[in-house]
Amino acid sequence: MSAEEGPCPSDDELLLRTAEGDRHAFGRLMERHARAMLVLAQRVSGNPDDAEELVQEAFLKVWTQAGRWRPDGRARFSTWLYRVVLNACLDRRRRPAWGPLDEIEEIADGAPGAAQLLAGQQNRRLINEAMAALPERQRAALFLYYFAEITVPQAAQVLDVSVSALEALLMRGKRALKKELSRRGVADIGDML
Repeated sequence: MSAEEGPCPSDDELLLRTAEGDRHAFGRLMERHARAMLVLAQRVSGNPDDAEELVQEAFLKVWTQAGRWRPDGRARFSTWLYRVVLNACLDRRRRPAWGPLDEIEEIADGAPGAAQLLAGQQNRRLINEAMAALPERQRAALFLYYFAEITVPQAAQVLDVSVSALEALLMRGKRALKKELSRRGVADIGDML
């Protein structure tokens, strides 16, 4: 940041500038939030290619609707953006898949550390499969809190529920996930979440 720009502008200030067509301000918003949105989209969609497309669509929505943003304090921009990406991912999951890309066999990495990489991939696959079996709201709550690493109040705002309702979703979701993983032969989820 140059000395001319002054202090780091807030998301609300960047949105106002984006609404005026300021591409630099829009770029700053993307730099700030794209990585977190991509992580969320990858976890929820289960497909890296879909995740990138969904995040691009979300930021296109930011660009085209920036003028509608009202910084009234009801929700932070990041919370709204989490909701947009999450809803897009859930909509995409409801659509039928184009093809069984997951059935393509992966080539094992023979380099040192390959066993750890493989174990990590297996854990992610097991978690994604088990998560897919959970009710949608529980799955979304778990993704937001454990994988997007946002606070309970923010996750509650994204899902449009109270904090106590989100905590209940997390508790039920974790219990259901543990049961589903146990059914798949995983005894302890402690290291997985």
